[in-house]
Amino acid sequence: MTKDQDQTLLRSLQIHEAEPLHKRVPTHDENGRTLSDFMVLLPKLSEKPNHVLKETIRNIECTLVNFNKSVVFAEVNLKLNLLWVSVRPRPGITHEITAALQVTIPEARLVSHV
Repeated sequence: MTKDQDQTLLRSLQIHEAEPLHKRVPTHDENGRTLSDFMVLLPKLSEKPNHVLKETIRNIECTLVNFNKSVVFAEVNLKLNLLWVSVRPRPGITHEITAALQVTIPEARLVSHV
């Protein structure tokens, strides 16, 4: 993944109001291959103090950057306390990423996977 793609991933993790997810999430990679999606529940994240919220976001960023060859899109939804992740399909990638997130965010829970 190029430096520009890494920066795109990090920008997608920023907190902001945006269009509905279905309008922004990529469904295919640059080669036309279908992407997979999954969600991770981050219980009570929106209720945490601001410094804990920022630390959690940093932990998510650091974890996902380690999977930059697989992760195409990621977004935290504070209203729903969810992390949405779109990846290039690979057996086990959903569980690998979730397990890596749980190292620094033990309460993170996989909601669904494809």
